[in-house]
Amino acid sequence: MSPTEPAKLNVVPFVSVDHMMKIVLEIGVEEVLTGLTEYLEADFRRWEIFDKTPRIASHSAEGVIELMPTSDGEVYGFKYVNGHPVNMAQGLQTVTAFGVLAEVVSGYPVLFSEMTILTALRTAAMSALAAKYLAPENAKSMAIIGNGAQSEFQALAFKAVLGVDTLRLYDIDPAATEKCAANLADSGFNIVRCTSPEEAVEGAAIITTVTADKQYATILTDNMVGAGVHINAIGGDCPGKTELHKDILLRSDIFVEYPQQTRIEGEIQQLPDDHPVTELWQVIRGEAPGRTAEGQITLFDSVGFAIEDFSALRYLRDQLERTGHYVELDMIADPDDPRDLYGMVLRAASGGAASGGAASGGD
Repeated sequence: MSPTEPAKLNVVPFVSVDHMMKIVLEIGVEEVLTGLTEYLEADFRRWEIFDKTPRIASHSAEGVIELMPTSDGEVYGFKYVNGHPVNMAQGLQTVTAFGVLAEVVSGYPVLFSEMTILTALRTAAMSALAAKYLAPENAKSMAIIGNGAQSEFQALAFKAVLGVDTLRLYDIDPAATEKCAANLADSGFNIVRCTSPEEAVEGAAIITTVTADKQYATILTDNMVGAGVHINAIGGDCPGKTELHKDILLRSDIFVEYPQQTRIEGEIQQLPDDHPVTELWQVIRGEAPGRTAEGQITLFDSVGFAIEDFSALRYLRDQLERTGHYVELDMIADPDDPRDLYGMVLRAASGGAASGGAASGGD
């Protein structure tokens, strides 16, 4: 199932939530996170060939709905994703998503997939990839401020990629911290439950902020951030939503995915448009410095970008033959004569075959 092989007429592989969970558990969460990191790194190394545009967003008082498209010239991909912090009060997910890959040569889709779980995995893998280049050498302790749906994925990605073994957890809701600690209890971490953000950052070489409220928030103040740390700021991901005090930004070397999008949605929306930032792909390719000094504060201002979703979908598609966890959906009209679409409809109405049937995948 290589990305360039032709699609099978009218059937398209579909990965459901159930399939995704089975794939992750069969391969292993940490192996999936490591694999995603490798695919992300490979695609960031060929950054210039991708179509790039800030995501197309529809904002409301309750949240945001976005489309995130890109193409490498051979394969086109997009993700539909929402971000609705108000959902949590109703027992709903803050973020839901699905994604599509299509071959450029024909325009035919070659993969449909849920991306709620896959986005959580790729976000964590992207954080770990950035920290691979930006975090202090041999960093083993990480504070996670915000212990919601993303927290366990972040912890496991940093363990798998960087060897982080100590977590300092804090959430405004102690139940969230208990949930995170319980889920990670058998994962090989030394877990410290903290009662304040100030306690959480004590001795941490890496600070991850991952809160959900859509507001200008100050999760970290300037006096909480000591020299030499790496900040992984992933909670600010839309206009009007930040987590860091502006003074932290002014002390930090800031690294971003795509400046045109991050200046709209990231922590740097607090700064002038000419404030210097470094694009992460340049660091990965050795074209710009990452961490260069012992006391340097590095900040990955992550908002998520379409190429990352493309990498995640590409990784997923390459695992389907290995795991068999998908079904094939009858998604594309396949008339005997491409010009006779209406005739195909009439034949279906009279009991004739409208198109080829769809075969099931592995389960």
